[in-house]
Amino acid sequence: MLRKCLAAAALVVSLGTAAQTQVSDYRPGITTEGITYFLPATHVRVIFEVTRTHYEPGEFAPFAARFLRQTDVTTTPYDVWKIEQVSLVPYGVADSSKVYSIKLKAKTSAPLATLATDGRLLAVNTIANYDTALPSASVTPVSDNDMHAANYKTAEILAAGSRAKMAELTANEIYDIRENRGLLLKGQADFMPKDGEQLNLMLANLQKQEDGLLQLFYGTQKVERHILVRDIYPTKDVADVMLLNFSKHLGVVDNDDPAGTPILYAIKDLHTLPLSAPESGKSKSKKEVEDLRYVVPSRVKVSVYNGDEEWASQSFPMAQFGRVEHLGADLFNKKMDTEIILDPTTGGISRITAPRPE
Repeated sequence: MLRKCLAAAALVVSLGTAAQTQVSDYRPGITTEGITYFLPATHVRVIFEVTRTHYEPGEFAPFAARFLRQTDVTTTPYDVWKIEQVSLVPYGVADSSKVYSIKLKAKTSAPLATLATDGRLLAVNTIANYDTALPSASVTPVSDNDMHAANYKTAEILAAGSRAKMAELTANEIYDIRENRGLLLKGQADFMPKDGEQLNLMLANLQKQEDGLLQLFYGTQKVERHILVRDIYPTKDVADVMLLNFSKHLGVVDNDDPAGTPILYAIKDLHTLPLSAPESGKSKSKKEVEDLRYVVPSRVKVSVYNGDEEWASQSFPMAQFGRVEHLGADLFNKKMDTEIILDPTTGGISRITAPRPE
């Protein structure tokens, strides 16, 4: 009977769901003694959604004040970084200090176990599926307003002998476009459109030409969306711990770089754990040692902030702030085919189904 139980359990364990977590050197699973597994520790991934806007000056930027009367046009490239949103995602990692076994004996139902690849127990006597995909660092282009302004240069502009002359002719072309647009709107143009649709088309073409030529002065900007991630492992109450150092013009910089503003985090145990029953003073029985272990987690508040600005604040149940409990071995006798699903993040019981004995 024991050999059949081991074979069945091994088949189910091999179907364990993949996990995006670190893998212990010790590989738990089916042994000659039973099924060895880990309970989880709860980590938190802090996800920063950040935009980076890169400004590139136009070819004629130094002449914007002279020919367009614009004094705020930059002549050097620069970046602007902005944190748009911060979110928190808890996830489970095998806790190497909490490794246990489910004994396989002739008098038990030889539980089938589903394990994650790092050894966390996911389910007993049933299959547990869960999504462990976590957001990861990435860079995605969002917009690029480069209209290829050189394509809007006229033959006269291209034939100019100096960059200053080219800039002057470009400015004159911009003023001509604006004048023509004004005449169209007043109905005084030499070639008036036949209907409103044609008028709108002509106005749109003039606007496109003006925008292209203005880009030669104002330059271009490209926007990227960056996902930055930081992982924390809360173990005690802390405050004002550096998470990253963020600069408006440089993005993430070294923690000691004065150009950045520290983004901090705090951990606070909310002490939601129920009181445990007083110890009887008796030594643990063999039956107690061999039963299933699970976690009763405590809720913990995680806050991310800088100065007076709070970016994110949320509470989660966390395994390491809770305590390990026992689930009676009687639930796994031949007449009690109990099904249990554990939370992969906290190790708590998500569902338990215990059929009545026949």
